[in-house]
Amino acid sequence: MTEELDVLGHDSDGGSDEVILTPAELIERLEQRFSICQFTPQMELLLVESNLRRAPKGDLKVSIHRMELERIRYVLSSYLRCRLTKIEKFFPHILEKEQARPEGQPSGLSLEELVFAKEYLANTEAYLRNVALKHMPPNLQKVDLLRAVPKPDLDSYVFLRVKQRQENILVEPETDEQRDYVIDLEEGSQHLIRYKTIAPLVASGAVQLI
Repeated sequence: MTEELDVLGHDSDGGSDEVILTPAELIERLEQRFSICQFTPQMELLLVESNLRRAPKGDLKVSIHRMELERIRYVLSSYLRCRLTKIEKFFPHILEKEQARPEGQPSGLSLEELVFAKEYLANTEAYLRNVALKHMPPNLQKVDLLRAVPKPDLDSYVFLRVKQRQENILVEPETDEQRDYVIDLEEGSQHLIRYKTIAPLVASGAVQLI
């Protein structure tokens, strides 16, 4: 679908600017949000839906765009389920990172996800305490969830696309016998690299996971 959607945006002075946004551009914008782990796509969807409501009834393009919007909504639902699964799997480490986040630095979680993670932690601790820990000797009635729950594997490899050229990226060796080496990442190029090597670049938006 390459037909354009007229999306109404707002400038910093409270006025309005008309932004032309195609379904492909909407998907690209959402993929960037996915990549940097900041998930707040609701505004884009609301703007597109508002535009569709203003379109003339019976317009064939409206039906096509609405179908495309439903496809995008399905992708978002799948992505949300994936994020919630990861929160359930790594919740102590995610909350520890959130607690250590410097003031002013954007959170990697939405407000709803943060509430979910905290409730999941509280429910897990309550379950362990009521089912097992209260029946144990006093010196064994505590559990360190940070040690009990596996950490995310930052050594796993990810595919990425370079959005902004990067120089002198230090790449760790595969084995102890190899030595570190430095590479340049050209804009538009694609790579398969260990995640922890490029994690800061993902957070800054210089590279995009694919």
